[in-house]
Amino acid sequence: MDRIIHPIEPVYNKSSKILILGSFPSVKSREYGFFYGHKQNRFWRVIAEICGADIPNSNEEKKELLLKNGIAVWDVIYSCEITGSADSTIKNAVPTDIEKILDTADIKQIFTNGKKADELYNKYQKNSTHREAVCLPSTSPANAAWTFDKLYDKWNSELAKYIK
Repeated sequence: MDRIIHPIEPVYNKSSKILILGSFPSVKSREYGFFYGHKQNRFWRVIAEICGADIPNSNEEKKELLLKNGIAVWDVIYSCEITGSADSTIKNAVPTDIEKILDTADIKQIFTNGKKADELYNKYQKNSTHREAVCLPSTSPANAAWTFDKLYDKWNSELAKYIK
């Protein structure tokens, strides 16, 4: 089990209204150099659909989609020991500094992408942010119980009031 430092910078600017937190980048995301890099992860399809945009392909297009729609993205964990991409194997976690985002942007709501991100947020960051996070179902392909349509409906019902 290797100790890995988060290789991706957070995406945000002063216009960001919501912050979506994942747990830690998957192997594919680390290789790809951007959030939700696994081809089967439904994050980009869900966000594009909510924003009424085409699904972005390049990292630059993804960043532009997020910033244009007031969405900040980061993860809860900065470094940890992890086997592959399995959140269940995360050990000796060091949390990210999300205060830099909260100090820059007027974040109205924090969302967590999946139960593990929510659990880690509540464990490591809620005491310092004093903010509740809304837990959304994971867009990971491992969350096969949630079809795309169910994911979209749930994510849209929570995010649309901040985006549209």
